[in-house]
Amino acid sequence: MLIVQILGGLIVLLFLSVPVAISIGLVSFAILYQKGLPIVAAIQAAFESLDSFSLMAVPFFILAGNIMQAGGISQRLIGLANAIVGWLRGGLGAAAVLTSMMFATISGSSSATTAAIGSTTIPAMKEKGYPLNFAAATVAASGELGVIIPPSLPMIIYALVMNTSITELFIAGIIPGLLVGFSLMLTVFATASVMGFDQVRPVAPREWLRGVLRAAMDASLALLMPVIILGGIYGGAFTPTEAAVVAVAYGFLISFFVYRQLTLADVGRIFVKSALVSAGILFIVAFASAFGFALTINQVPQQVGTWITSVAGSAFTFLLLVNGLLFMVGMFMETLAAIIILAPILGPVAVHFGIDPLHFGMIFVVNLAVGMVTPPVGVNLFIACEIAGLRIDQLVRPLLIFLAVLVIDVLIISYVPAISLLLVK
Repeated sequence: MLIVQILGGLIVLLFLSVPVAISIGLVSFAILYQKGLPIVAAIQAAFESLDSFSLMAVPFFILAGNIMQAGGISQRLIGLANAIVGWLRGGLGAAAVLTSMMFATISGSSSATTAAIGSTTIPAMKEKGYPLNFAAATVAASGELGVIIPPSLPMIIYALVMNTSITELFIAGIIPGLLVGFSLMLTVFATASVMGFDQVRPVAPREWLRGVLRAAMDASLALLMPVIILGGIYGGAFTPTEAAVVAVAYGFLISFFVYRQLTLADVGRIFVKSALVSAGILFIVAFASAFGFALTINQVPQQVGTWITSVAGSAFTFLLLVNGLLFMVGMFMETLAAIIILAPILGPVAVHFGIDPLHFGMIFVVNLAVGMVTPPVGVNLFIACEIAGLRIDQLVRPLLIFLAVLVIDVLIISYVPAISLLLVK
């Protein structure tokens, strides 16, 4: 009965357009009040959740992504990606996906990736004859790579909630990220061939190699950034939080002093934007932790876990139910809030069925990443539509193609654990 009341309360508040963090907080207070416990306990749990060194990586990675977006790094990565695959039919769209993969290794954010890549590639694809709705759908779908390929903000939150290694979760995300990225590139190639857009001229191998080397030289400092960040994390030189600080410093140095596309006026604007986004995310983290505390007091995770275990007789069925649940949740709930609320409930059940926590973490992150490109609250869709000047309903047809591919990717990642665990183990 309590579970029904909780879900009902959340649905009503979200339907009334109450912000996610406020909705979660109000429901948490109501649960404690009904239990006869002081509301201050939820507030204390919220503050304690923010007292985390690892959580400091969130605002720094957001700041780093915004600096790189304004500092000319994304444009150079686009130039390199276009030099690599731009000579193929559908190459410009595939270059947008490939750039998202490269930008994801230094941003950690889906929205930052979508905005940085889309602002340049969507107009370029339109000019080259791509249907505008397909161009926007391509960027929206590839933007989710920002949270699948490490470093990733949702991975950091998941690792903190489930008490797993952030570094190992980052490593686990490499192959799934490549799988999703390359599958999206193949989708663009196939669609362009079938629909007959993006005419290209043949390029001699020597000319292609010369263009790639020229673009690589131009983007060399940008390409060095993921080597420093991820190499430092995996090599044990610094923690993910320290890596986020290094990303900010390095991004500022090359954007301001080398590329000279970042001005002092930009710096002030970027700091304000990053602070507002970080505050919103941490606000959700705080109240979602209070919500988790309230659920634990009432043993809701144990009740849900018992019910799921009774319904799902095997790991195969459990993963099928989880994928369906996370797909629907991702359509309506912000990613970080969904992780903090659902991971403590579903994680122990996954362990019961013999599913590795790192593997389950990747299932969680990739599933919710798909939610970033599904209406009604897909943040990538709103960003891509704003850049393209389209309504969300105008993206539905091309978006369905990408969603079908992403669902297949999710199922492959779910039922082939080696994809997530090969590099870790």
